[in-house]
Amino acid sequence: MSTLEEHVDVGVPIDQAWDGIHRVEHYPRFVEGVREARTEAGGRARLNVEAGGRAREFQAEVADRSGERVMEWTTTGAPDLMGTFSLEPIDQNHTRVQARLEYDPDTIRETFGGPKGFAQATAIERLVHSDLEHFRQYLEQGR
Repeated sequence: MSTLEEHVDVGVPIDQAWDGIHRVEHYPRFVEGVREARTEAGGRARLNVEAGGRAREFQAEVADRSGERVMEWTTTGAPDLMGTFSLEPIDQNHTRVQARLEYDPDTIRETFGGPKGFAQATAIERLVHSDLEHFRQYLEQGR
């Protein structure tokens, strides 16, 4: 498994950022390739994703760590992915959002296509960084 960690500082209070990360139905506004997303019963989310010219549907289990501002998620089928979103207050009006993604590079390539090796890792890093920047804009523009 490979691990990727990226973060972005957003100009909103932690409660607003926490609310935004939980609005799964808004993920198409800031996550590249997500065409539709919705929450389901039992702490699950379903996402319709288009990447590498392929459309796929994923289901994930989502849970909050008790007493922390950490949302954990893991896919319930292929591809086998897991990650977290961790929020930390910087000050009263600013929050650091950290995304952590654990993935198998071969599984990602088989599922979505794309390059191998270092080129793939660089592409995933750029994508996660871009999604976090779009999330920052989404929050700061109050959408």
